[in-house]
Amino acid sequence: MAWMHHDLVTIIIRLLTAAILSGLIGWEREVKRHPAGFRTHMLVGVGACLMMILSLFGFNDVIQSNARIQYDPSRLPSYVISGIGFLGAGTIMVHGITVKGLTTAASIWVVSGIGLVVGAGMYLVALFTTLIVILSLIFLNKWEHFMLKPSKKGSLYLLVENKGVPLSAILGLLEKHQIRVEKIDVENVAEDENHLVKYCFDVAMQNGDALPFACDELVELQAVRKVYTKE
Repeated sequence: MAWMHHDLVTIIIRLLTAAILSGLIGWEREVKRHPAGFRTHMLVGVGACLMMILSLFGFNDVIQSNARIQYDPSRLPSYVISGIGFLGAGTIMVHGITVKGLTTAASIWVVSGIGLVVGAGMYLVALFTTLIVILSLIFLNKWEHFMLKPSKKGSLYLLVENKGVPLSAILGLLEKHQIRVEKIDVENVAEDENHLVKYCFDVAMQNGDALPFACDELVELQAVRKVYTKE
């Protein structure tokens, strides 16, 4: 127990540092109302730091009591990195072809790395990484929104004979015209004893003239009964 006074202070400092740095990243996610926020990020960072501390300090007595024991302190941290994936996957939500939560999943993964780095005593590396992550989450998001913001949004409706045109073909045609599909609704309808499928696409495009050209090509498809748009 002779190590308690010196090492205990070091352990407490590292745990608090991990909580603060990971909490800062989580706070940014919390403000933007993402599924994993302040508490989740802080717990992940502190947990990862705890595993690194356990790896570095937890087995000293056993190692010192038996010189023949060969111990690899990197084994526990490696399991943290591989095991954190289940938590990140839980933040990813798929709506049609729209995927949300990837950035939050990535931030959780980074926070686990920050916790491990702090647990190893690499404070400057952890601080610099936290700064990079926060700046990227705040400013790069605004930059992407400004630079890549579509000039026009609208809705595209198609009435298609049941299984007459694969959805992948429609999406491929829209992609050819650089029209991004943000949401898809599919509804089965009946018209004159024919079974039709109604597709509703929420679309966004940088070129406002792209949608009419895409509609012209969609109308030419044999199984497409009707095409109309709404801005």
